[in-house]
Amino acid sequence: MNLYLLFIKFFKIGAVTFGGGYAMVSVIHTEAVDKTGWLTDEEMTRVVVISQSTPGVLAVNMSAFTGYKVAGFWGALCAVLGVAVPPVIIVGIIAIFFDVFRELKLVEYAFAGLRSGVVLLILDAVIKLGRKSKKDLFYYIIFILSAACSILININPIFILIAAAVSGLIYSYIIIRLKGGENN
Repeated sequence: MNLYLLFIKFFKIGAVTFGGGYAMVSVIHTEAVDKTGWLTDEEMTRVVVISQSTPGVLAVNMSAFTGYKVAGFWGALCAVLGVAVPPVIIVGIIAIFFDVFRELKLVEYAFAGLRSGVVLLILDAVIKLGRKSKKDLFYYIIFILSAACSILININPIFILIAAAVSGLIYSYIIIRLKGGENN
């Protein structure tokens, strides 16, 4: 595996994706699954789930797990550096010229447009990952309950993720017991 290519791919992702980790899911999926074949759809779903479940920045976690899968430790390092360097440079430039940027109406309008685009990137990631997920009655129940808890009751997403994970463990345990103790 060419580590330079891994670094460059993630450098481009870090340079052009605004809106944080969730906005990057779709872009990383396109690069790592569709264009390069580094990951399968199932592996990409696992990368997203594991990245959300571990401490740290989602984009960095996704980059690290993808890079590690592709080229081990050095792949993880190259992918993380690639995705992290552009935002550091951009934030550094903005910090230097913060007073000038803050007063420009064009910058304010540009960020308003970027916010709309970020929503689209997140929606695209949800659709791509949702298409590949195993769908059964349990999936739909957890999805509906999670959405209701988030939208209607305004429960913190961390608690929703923990409850969904515990529910999945309990459900899997019950299914395994009903099937006679198979190791799935």
